[in-house]
Amino acid sequence: MSDVMIEARNLTKTYGSMDALKDVSFDVHKGEVVGFLGPNGAGKTTTMKILTCFIAPSGGSAKVDGRDIWDDPMGVRESIGYLPESTPLYTEMLVLEYLEFIAKMRGFKGIEIRKRIKKAVEQTSLGDVIAKEIRALSKGFKQRVGLAQALIHEPSVLILDEPMSGLDPNQAAEIRELIKDIGRERTVVLSTHDLAEVQVTCDRVLIISQGRLVADDTPDELRERTGKAQFVVTVKGDDDKKVRDVLGAIGGVSGVKARTGEVKGESVYWVSPKGTEDLRAPIFQAAVKGELTLLGLERRSEGLDQVFRDLTTGTAEPTKKAKKSSKKASKTSKKEKNDTGKERPVAKAEAAEDSEASAGSEEE
Repeated sequence: MSDVMIEARNLTKTYGSMDALKDVSFDVHKGEVVGFLGPNGAGKTTTMKILTCFIAPSGGSAKVDGRDIWDDPMGVRESIGYLPESTPLYTEMLVLEYLEFIAKMRGFKGIEIRKRIKKAVEQTSLGDVIAKEIRALSKGFKQRVGLAQALIHEPSVLILDEPMSGLDPNQAAEIRELIKDIGRERTVVLSTHDLAEVQVTCDRVLIISQGRLVADDTPDELRERTGKAQFVVTVKGDDDKKVRDVLGAIGGVSGVKARTGEVKGESVYWVSPKGTEDLRAPIFQAAVKGELTLLGLERRSEGLDQVFRDLTTGTAEPTKKAKKSSKKASKTSKKEKNDTGKERPVAKAEAAEDSEASAGSEEE
């Protein structure tokens, strides 16, 4: 049995002449916490709205827990717990009243409502505020209530849109740990602008730019595949000219910059490569030949924030996995068309959907 919980194939969304999404394809597996990143207007929220059946795509298809967004939209909704960026709360209600309301909306009755609420409250640590009005809660606890409503029907997939938005560092840390705990049992897709959160919370990163998927990797793989490493060299002594001459003469080195050493009698240099070649061996050999006393040699990858900027500004090519996902999806799409003799129907946007054409991009 396949462990693919979300399968997106060639998702496309157009608003008039504007393409909000262009052939976006990816898979998310059971138990993964996946970060979904992109600049404002890149297509993140549009993708999430399609996966939750809030809007229909103009082309392509998607499945959630084996249920097709075209053929079984209600089944998809049953499989998903969704927390939008603007947490959907009735603030005049008590926490308990609100969760009872959500449970009833989900179709639960009698003792089952109490069971569902009890489990959701335990998962989100809301026991101390269960009898309080929602408007009296802190931003962090309001987010917990939002998570509880997303969990109350025990979905297999959680989709969270900017769950740490507006939280102070302590509140964000609490929600982060909560998401990691939830991710042990469920598949989680986390949309965020916070790259630091992605590095500590997510197993994989999807980056979308101008409606196209440009990266599909783990945080570490993303830095390795796209970012240029730098090499930190620590030598004994302070003969700056000699060190620069030795390091600068290495083939593949584009620059050498001195940094202030933390220990007296030691000098630190940052060596930048021209490409992506690992220069540790050439640096070591040059140091020996140049009679430098090498105290340290470390390879440091480019930060994820710089990789993000490179990918979303066109400085770097899309990663290999993103290209591979796109090619695989195209082949699958062609096969499905050949098997059925016709393409999937193109969605007709409803009037309400068309009215938010410009807003759909701005809010992402």
